[in-house]
Formats: sequence, structure tokens, C-alpha cells
Amino acid sequence: MLDFAIFAVTFVIILIGAVLYLYPSSRRASGIPGLNPTDEKDGNLQDIVNRGSLHEFLISLHQEFGSVASFWFGRQPVVSLGSVNQLRQHINPNHTTDSFETMLKSLLGYHSGMGGGVNETVIRKKVYESAINNTLKCNFPLMLKLVEELVGKWKSFPEAQHIPLCAHLLGLSMKTVTQLALGERFRDDAEVISFRKNHEAIWSEIGKGYLDGSLEKSSSRKGHYEKALSEMESVLLSVAKERKAQRKQAVFVDVLLQSSLTDRQIMEDCMIFTLAGCIIAANLCIWALHFLSTSEEVQDKLYQELADVLGSDPVSLDKIPELSNVFSYFRLCLYTCPFTSDMFVNCLMRMA
Repeated sequence: MLDFAIFAVTFVIILIGAVLYLYPSSRRASGIPGLNPTDEKDGNLQDIVNRGSLHEFLISLHQEFGSVASFWFGRQPVVSLGSVNQLRQHINPNHTTDSFETMLKSLLGYHSGMGGGVNETVIRKKVYESAINNTLKCNFPLMLKLVEELVGKWKSFPEAQHIPLCAHLLGLSMKTVTQLALGERFRDDAEVISFRKNHEAIWSEIGKGYLDGSLEKSSSRKGHYEKALSEMESVLLSVAKERKAQRKQAVFVDVLLQSSLTDRQIMEDCMIFTLAGCIIAANLCIWALHFLSTSEEVQDKLYQELADVLGSDPVSLDKIPELSNVFSYFRLCLYTCPFTSDMFVNCLMRMA
């Protein structure tokens, strides 16, 4: 009887210890100050939904726990850095997997680049960097042309007329990112409009439907989302096939086609790049112009630097490194974007 009692007590202690260790709500992420998960499966997703957006949730998180704080994204512990100095010290120094890219691929049901080791990750990052550098070098005049067209449109408006800044800059980012990533096919406005329709359907559900579970509860919304995703994937596969036959090396997908990536991996990477790239590029431009409009001092400082470096010449890639104040300003604006990714930060800072 005594032996059984000892066994029973020992078993209960071990069981309690296992529950405390394995059940997420009983521990914090890596001992870093932050939130315990409110749900075993979803972590703090409901807290994010209650705040209205991931951005507002992170603001509240850092106000409560300081510049380094943790929370749970599903079953995955996440550490958030809420200051520029902390970000500089931990900006993916070892070429580890980009957490934003990983999260987005997970939500889309993609798996390429998520199970490989460090060497594969480094190789893929080098491919991306090469693709971005080559794309900007070959297409910088196109970027200037698209921007000048929008500026010319704004100049034609009466001074008192309201400019729908967010809509216009999202449209600019759509035109720019699709053409830089996928080529001449997206010089056709009809292609861009179709891309934007599917983009909005996918991104809206990623931002809300997955987080609050409402997508799974609505068959019509889920069908609309799956149709948009399928159409976009078909377009990307078609573009890759066309570009492969043309053997060009002018845009992002061309460089990926020269690598050892499979057609499926190339499609998934182009999906992530265009899907998130359009939003992040638009956010950068929107915040940059918003903040610029609030400070005449900054306007004068940047204008003077542009005048000193460029004179009457147009902007060129070789002159951009000399625009240190402009570069710093865009970097600060980039920190305000609700979503950032190492891959897109790298690209956008060159575009800026």
C-alpha cells in the first residue's frame, strides 16, 4: 500500500510538471517579459484581434512590457523589438529565416525555403539579393517614369482638390512592383487591375480572416479567397513559363529562373515578393509623404541635399549613395510600417 501511495504521488507530481511545461499558458516565451498565451492553440491571436490590428497590439505590448517583449503567435513564441537600437542589434545577423516571410508562407500554405538548413537559407538570400540588384539596375528608368507620371497627375489637379494619397500610392506600388518582379506583361493596365483585385482579396483575408477564424466560418468568403489565390498562382506560373522561354534577365523572376529553384518554389517566392512588396512599398511612400508634409524643416533639409547632389540632373542610381539625409529619412519611415521583412527592407532601401 505504501509503495502504491509513493508511486501515485510521484506520478501526480510528474503529471503536473508535464502539464505546466507543455501547456503554453503556463510559461512565457523564452523567459522574456510579455504575455502568456490566452489560448492553447491560438496563443495571443484573439488579443491581436481585440486590439484591431497587429500594429496596435504591438504598441500596447511594448507600453506594458518595455522595448523587448514576447507574445505567442499560435503555438510559436515571438519576441518583438520596440526600439530602433534593439532592432539594429538583432537585424537577422546570421542570415536566419525571415520571420515575416515564414509567417506569410505558413498562412498561404506554402513550404518552400522553410525546412532547409542554414546553408540553403544563405544561398536563397544571395539569389534574392542578386535578383533585386539586377532588377533595380535594369529598371531604374522605368521606376522614374512611373513616379513622374503620378507627380504629373497630381500637378494637374486644382490646388484645393483632395488627393487620395493612399489609393494613388498603392496603385503606384502595384505598377512598380509587378513590372519589376514580373516584367513587361504588367505594363498593361488590365493585368495590373486584375492583379490588384486578387491581391486585395488575398491580403484582406490574411490580415483578418485567418486571425479571427471568420474565414473558415464563411464558405462564400473562403471560396472567394481560394479563387483569387488560384488565379494569382496561375498568372505567376504563366509569367515564369513565358520569361523562361524568352531567356531574359531584366526582372526579379528572371534571376530566380537561372537558379536551381523549382517552378513551384519560384511561383511561391514571386507570390510572397509581390503580395507583401506592394503593401510595404505603398506604406513606405504613404508614411514618408505624410511625415514630410508635417515638417517644413525636414522638407528644406532634404530639398537642399537634393539640389547640392543632383543639381539640375535627374536622380540616378550612382548618385543615391550620396543622399545620406534622404536615405536616413526613408529608413526612419520604414520603421513605422506595420509589416517589415528583411528581404523587402533590403529592396525598398535601394528603391528609396
